[in-house]
Parts: sequence; structure tokens; C-alpha cells
Amino acid sequence: MLKKTILILVLVTFVFAGAVQADDHVLKIGATPVPHAEILEFIKDDLAAEGIELDIVEFTDYVTPNLALNDGSIDANYFQHIPYLNQFNSDRGFDLQAVIKVHIEPIALYSNKYTSLEEIPAGSSIAVPNDPSNEGRALLLLHNNGIITLDDPTNLSATPIDIVENPKNLEFEELEAAQLPRVLPDVAAAVINTNYALEADLNPLEDALIIEGSNSPYVNVVAVKAENEDSEKIETLAKIINSKKVEEFILEEYEGAVVPAFEPVDSGEVADVEKTGDYIY
Repeated sequence: MLKKTILILVLVTFVFAGAVQADDHVLKIGATPVPHAEILEFIKDDLAAEGIELDIVEFTDYVTPNLALNDGSIDANYFQHIPYLNQFNSDRGFDLQAVIKVHIEPIALYSNKYTSLEEIPAGSSIAVPNDPSNEGRALLLLHNNGIITLDDPTNLSATPIDIVENPKNLEFEELEAAQLPRVLPDVAAAVINTNYALEADLNPLEDALIIEGSNSPYVNVVAVKAENEDSEKIETLAKIINSKKVEEFILEEYEGAVVPAFEPVDSGEVADVEKTGDYIY
């Protein structure tokens, strides 16, 4: 009986050790479907060639991926820009860190009813994202195009109460970002993040009334928990996702609707990312 018990313990230990070893070669990343998960799918074979199995977990909202990262359900996530990450950390008391810059998705204003800003009637409803950083980003887009005036155009967390001039007396509907394409028939226009626009078959370069410039500070990043910043798997991911091959894929696949935000690298070094401020330099 004793020998049998020892044998079982040895087998369990062996199996457990094997599972841990296998997990060491798995990189579990949370991502929103377009373009984040698509870009990750593109590099899956390249990571496999480096001995890393990429497990992509798709999310369709902007909250769950950070909660999953913080509780250890995933190793990293790739769906957000730094102003959003900074705000999320501040609100939740998390210490999630941006480690790899990948791309910019210019935010834009769309309409099913009008083909120019001038056509939008006074008193119309404009839908904007309701999360703090993206709402500020949406209002800044409108400010920069003369639709409204903000009291402080450097405030990336602006809300409608920060509007000091509104010549057309526009009303603003604050909605979850993922819902914005679906409300287009019910509003005059909506400011929509590019990933949700692409999912709704909206082409930012062809369908938008106005679009963010290429100097946008809202670079989308891969984020990890602070203690995993120097992970070998993350460094390998950085080498591959910041490669010339991925740069060319983004440019060809999205035709300017998604823009690479990195200089292609040949080493495994993770590009430095500004983590303390709202802007990426």
C-alpha cells in the first residue's frame, strides 16, 4: 500500500511538473477581434517557431481584458491605448504596464444620414464613447474640427460639461463604445473607434466625415502585469510583433485605417513606452 501511494505521488508530481513546463511555452493574450486578434493570428506561426504557443482569448468590451489580466487569467492583453490604461489603473488601483507599442487606430465621426459636417442640423444628437479617455478623445476630435470648443483642449478626460461653445446646440449621447455602430441609424452621427468601425464594415478612410490625424497620442499597446515586464515570452513577442513583416501586414491589410506605431526591430528588446503620462512620445 505504501509503495502504491508513493508511486501515485510520483506520477502526480511528474504530470504536474509536465503541465507547468508546458504552460511555460504558452502565451495567453486577450484581444478584441479587429484588428488586434487578427494581427496576433498573423504572428502565431512565427511565435511557434520560437517555441511559444500563442493562445488568443477574444473579448468584445474594454473592461474585461484588464480585469482578466489583473487576476492572472491571461498573461497579457492587446486592445487599448495608454490614456485608457492609465485611467483604468487609476480607477481600479491596478499596476498594469504597457510594454509594446503596436499601432494607432484613428478615431472618426460617421453618419448614416449626412455626408458632411455642414449638413448636420442644429440640435442633432451625436453619440460618443462613454469611457473617460475615449470620450475625451471624441470631444477633442470635434473640437479640432471646429464643431465645439472645449475649455481645455489638453484635457484628455473631457466630458460634455467641459464644452464652452456649441454653435449648433448639439446633444451628446454617451454610450458604450461597442454599441456605437448599432446606434448610427438613430443619431445624426457617432464618433466610433476604428476597431468597432471595421467590425461594422465601415472604412475610416472612405466613410468618415472627419478622422483623427496621424499624430494621435492614442497608440495601442500590449500590456502586462508589472512583475511580468521582463518576461522572456513578452520579449520574444516584442521582437516579432514589431517586425518589418508585421508592419507590412498592417499597411496592406488595413490600407491606412490602422497605422503601425513602431520602428521595425531585429532584436528581442521591448521598445520603451511612456507609462507615466497621457501621451506617448
